[in-house]
Amino acid sequence: MSTFTLPDFLDGWISEHYSDLVRVRRHIHANPRLSRQEQDTAAYVADELREAGLKPEMIPDGTGLTCDIGDGDQVIAIRADMDALPIHDPKQVPYRSTVDGVCHACGHDAHTSIVLGVGKVLGALAARGELHGRFRLIFQPSEERFPSGAPTMIKHGALQDVSAAFAFHCDPNFLAGQVGIRNGGLTAACDLMEVNMTGRGGHTSRPHLTTDLCDAISRVVVEVPSIVNRLLDPRQNVAIVFGSVQAGEAANAIPQKASAKATIRMQGREMSEEVPRLVQDVTRNVAAAAGATCDITYTRGVPPVVNDRSAAATFAGATSAALGQHAVAEAPASMGGEDFAYYLEQVPGAMARLGVGRPGEKLDIHQGNFDIDEKALAYGVRVMTHTVLAAAASPVL
Repeated sequence: MSTFTLPDFLDGWISEHYSDLVRVRRHIHANPRLSRQEQDTAAYVADELREAGLKPEMIPDGTGLTCDIGDGDQVIAIRADMDALPIHDPKQVPYRSTVDGVCHACGHDAHTSIVLGVGKVLGALAARGELHGRFRLIFQPSEERFPSGAPTMIKHGALQDVSAAFAFHCDPNFLAGQVGIRNGGLTAACDLMEVNMTGRGGHTSRPHLTTDLCDAISRVVVEVPSIVNRLLDPRQNVAIVFGSVQAGEAANAIPQKASAKATIRMQGREMSEEVPRLVQDVTRNVAAAAGATCDITYTRGVPPVVNDRSAAATFAGATSAALGQHAVAEAPASMGGEDFAYYLEQVPGAMARLGVGRPGEKLDIHQGNFDIDEKALAYGVRVMTHTVLAAAASPVL
């Protein structure tokens, strides 16, 4: 009679391999690669998988890879992103970035280490004859830059036969040992808009003889966000934020060109279909009211991450089983973008917020001094292993 239990097995595996999780995470942190330049990271992950007796498969450009473990017609996928950000790393730690101006400031090094660890756990379970189902590790490039890497992985078969997909995102607002779960919308759709104006410039003493583009572009920046939100259901939230405005150089000259760039972020798939047309119509109307016309380049970015109800419940139940009911927290909706959404447009699944914060620290992602409580690596392996095994056994997913 078998005495195997998953919690006991994970206790033993993590006790033996925790230092390896830290080693992998620190190696990746010290050797970051920007989006679409992850060949070194992908090769490192592939070597780790081969040493564990697994068989990774690289995508053609070498920036991403997949690895199947186990048998079965349906696959449960586990995704990690591997790219870093163009941010200086000021931390005085042994694993500080060795690449000037590049840093893992979003936790992708942790994501990669955790999914690699889960793969090794699943491989060990398979070797014992205790793995029931087929699982796919997805290590993708370019989550931080558009066009992002999820569509690339999907193009190369990452979702073939997949019935559900799961992922973590590091969150320093939760302490290590907590996991934030949310049913439905977790992140926002994120689009880009560039507004370009041209007109007759001239001397600031005779603005009536010019097209005052400084006035026109300023009105677009100030009025468009307000007007768009007044035209929508107030229970909806659209964040239109301009991050770049350029118009002229001299104080006494009205320019002939002006431009502004903004991100447009919105919750929910319906809103992501409705808002782009509305934003562009309002922008043109505001410009016209100021006496100017404009050319608009509107680029659709990532869709929103919308967690499947059953998948989110599976994540919550697995977190409780792995760490205790106290570890389950409610994740707030975020206006950030996340390209895991592309997977969830095709298969059910969920992303959870993995707590990586330390007591008394107030850090945020996309800051150079961002770091994690490395105990979160072990928690992540425990929770994700429970999650994907539960999903494989579920009649719903």
